Amino acid sequence: MISAEKDKQFRELIASLEKDDLIWMKGFLEGALSRTPEATIATAKPLANGKKITIAYGTESGNSKKVASVFAARAKQEGIQTKVVSLDQYRLTDLPKEEYFLTVISTQGEGEPPEAAKKFYDHIHQNGFKLPKLKYGVLALGDTSYPMFCKAGEDVDHQLDHLGAERIVDIQKCDVDYETDAQSWFNAVLQKLNGSKAVSIPVLKTVKKSTGKKIYQGKILTNINLNDLGSAKQTHHIEIAAEEVHYQSGDSIGIVPHNPEQLVKAIIERTGINPEITFVHRDETCSAFELLHRKLNIVYLPERVISKYATHIQKEIPPHKTGLLELLTRHPVKDAKQFEAFIQQLEPTTPRLYSIASSLEKFDGEIHLTVGRDAFSVAEDKKYGLCSDLLCGLKPGDTIDFYVHHNDQFRLPEENRDVIMIGPGTGIAPFRAFLAERDATGASGRNWLFFGDQHFTTDFLYQTEIQQWLEEGILHKLDLAFSRDQQEKIYVQDKLKKRGSEFYSWLKSGATVYICGAKRMSEDVEKTILDIIRQSGDTEDAETFFNQLKESGRYLKDVY
Repeated sequence: MISAEKDKQFRELIASLEKDDLIWMKGFLEGALSRTPEATIATAKPLANGKKITIAYGTESGNSKKVASVFAARAKQEGIQTKVVSLDQYRLTDLPKEEYFLTVISTQGEGEPPEAAKKFYDHIHQNGFKLPKLKYGVLALGDTSYPMFCKAGEDVDHQLDHLGAERIVDIQKCDVDYETDAQSWFNAVLQKLNGSKAVSIPVLKTVKKSTGKKIYQGKILTNINLNDLGSAKQTHHIEIAAEEVHYQSGDSIGIVPHNPEQLVKAIIERTGINPEITFVHRDETCSAFELLHRKLNIVYLPERVISKYATHIQKEIPPHKTGLLELLTRHPVKDAKQFEAFIQQLEPTTPRLYSIASSLEKFDGEIHLTVGRDAFSVAEDKKYGLCSDLLCGLKPGDTIDFYVHHNDQFRLPEENRDVIMIGPGTGIAPFRAFLAERDATGASGRNWLFFGDQHFTTDFLYQTEIQQWLEEGILHKLDLAFSRDQQEKIYVQDKLKKRGSEFYSWLKSGATVYICGAKRMSEDVEKTILDIIRQSGDTEDAETFFNQLKESGRYLKDVY
């Protein structure tokens, strides 16, 4: 029999976990019970002399938090005093005082840390201090589909070492199937913490590791432009038939776009490379044509790739973002062989994530997207984003490959809880899913939506549905901000400020706040929310109140 205290800790942990978490925990426990004597490491003993560890996580989708929570539960079972904290809630002044500090951190985009870890990341890189007493370990979560795999974790590991901290164990970099590697890493940490001389890692019977993301193929059912004539934008509503695809409201889908065939043929013609010549790319044999068409980023090369190309052809090339064809035109290779030698230094095409704008509760067997066709100018030439241009050009009957990107950090609360949704432009997508789900399930909680765009007449996305939800009482409050319908621009944060007193009342009554859209918008909204809290006169420390909202999962963002 376990002690009453351990039983309490276990029950609290189980209550906080979702289905996917429980599946992993099941595998973890099965593994612990199935260890052979030869494979088992020395039994962990409670740390002596009151030693304790802090496990700090930085997450975007919730995986780092999930891992940190499981680690903490296991550490406590071993008698180790453990604190778990999100990096955006961690007091930076405590870092020099820590003895054992474990970080579980994911990587975003071009190698950046998640939003919640940005303050910590900047702190350790920008401040000239030392950490001679700190003993640390880094578990980095990432996705090998992205060229800067686990870079944020690598940066944190390197910088803590640079600041004089002692590395407990080497950094562990984990792909999307992180469970086994994460468990092994923490086993090694426990060995070090308890001074064990054993070096073998236990063989764990875990949930079977998959080969990576499950790729689905969906057929396009509908693709319409939501903007009216005269709009400066193109925002498409796309419906995809996706039978037997499981997702939750708040999730996204990932799409790896293909490069235009015309562009690939132009590159082949310019370099003289044989399109049938084969290469081994990530353990897969591909022709040059297939590599350039389906596997490699050739549309917008990052500066690091341009630098590699300059070294390869032994020329000075100013660093700037450009496409491969433009680069080859301005700075050609001398022959096909030279290009063949360089081609695999190009980076893989990275997936693009799009918030799902539908709920399975209402649209069974379908996935809906809200896609803005990204338009911009390069040297006075109008260009379009590779993936958004592809999606907006699809016709009914066309097919698209995708995978589901689960976001456990962006979920609806209990059905009786109020929600406040702030999502201008394409940020409306997950909130259309939220409202559809609350409509379908009969949720009793109130719903308040802040939406904005440029013009009411041309850019009110999903106007008919939103007004219908309002009339039927599904949507209890609606505030609209169309920035260019008057001389002075009005944004969602301006509408939020005008509703400050009522907004704060909803917060005090337990409402959850969601934000989706551009990072710049989210920063302005966050400042406005802090101002509203300060002006309420009901709390002495607005920052503390705001941080409590984050920590309790009542302030959630999905920004880009």
